[in-house]
Amino acid sequence: MVCTQRVAGLGHMNLRILENNKGKKVVAVDPVGAREGNWVFTASGSAARFACPNPEVQTDLTIGGIIDYWESN
Repeated sequence: MVCTQRVAGLGHMNLRILENNKGKKVVAVDPVGAREGNWVFTASGSAARFACPNPEVQTDLTIGGIIDYWESN
């Protein structure tokens, strides 16, 4: 995805297209450097702003981390 124009509040943050568990595509700010195919967890709403290095970034969905693995019981 290439985004050449954005609101000033997004600064130079990377953006990623994610697919949620219902198959809906959403755009998230990516301060952690996720790559295509990574499983990630996100913060949404007002928590998304505080998940960014700069809480002034205007976002309502932020990638909080990359999931390396998980165990199911």
